[in-house]
Amino acid sequence: MRPGLTLGLVRSELVFQLAGTGAQAVPYEEALDLQRQLHALRVNDEIPDTCLLLEHLPVYTAGKRTEPADRPAGDPGAPVIEVDRGGKITWHGPGQLVGYPIVKLSDPVDVLAYVRAIEDAMIGACAEFGVIAERLAGRSGAWVTGAGQDRKLAAIGIRVARGVTMHGFALNCDNDLHWYDRIVPCGISDASVTTLTAELGRPVTVNDAIEPVRHHLTAALEKPAALSRAG
Repeated sequence: MRPGLTLGLVRSELVFQLAGTGAQAVPYEEALDLQRQLHALRVNDEIPDTCLLLEHLPVYTAGKRTEPADRPAGDPGAPVIEVDRGGKITWHGPGQLVGYPIVKLSDPVDVLAYVRAIEDAMIGACAEFGVIAERLAGRSGAWVTGAGQDRKLAAIGIRVARGVTMHGFALNCDNDLHWYDRIVPCGISDASVTTLTAELGRPVTVNDAIEPVRHHLTAALEKPAALSRAG
């Protein structure tokens, strides 16, 4: 984590739930309902901090700052869903590992420190595959630089309500990048999007990324972790 930032957390075990990948990919609205249920339980201290890991069916999600020019022109080929997270529009779908940490932050809530912790986890997970990712000033997520345009490898968009986080991150593993051609991803027009597979020239699947992401997210949040399957 960047020097000078201290992530304030209410100490709790961090439990991972694998909600569905591959043929069991989760529709976005179903995952959103599950997030809301877990969020309410975490607010009331009925469950420990929990992170959902999953793969989505194709969907565009438009955050609160999405501009009309960022949206798909014509038939988007997938649903466009308005969401209450920060940020702008992005795509989720097959080949992308999505994580939704439901984590209780301590007062005073430091959203920036939490986002930086998620970035640390994404950068560490990418390094496990030999991909050097980094932060870019003024832009959230994990990025690959050099050899032309900067390329976003992992996106982050969160919401904090009643001291508990929702939404989270998306790590591109081997997804089809053509989906991004229909939007301005995250409202950024002077950069592009990439995947671990594209950077390495060899396949890296969602299932390949689960354990590195679990390990580095746990380390970034400074908590022990367990992996269970939802449902």
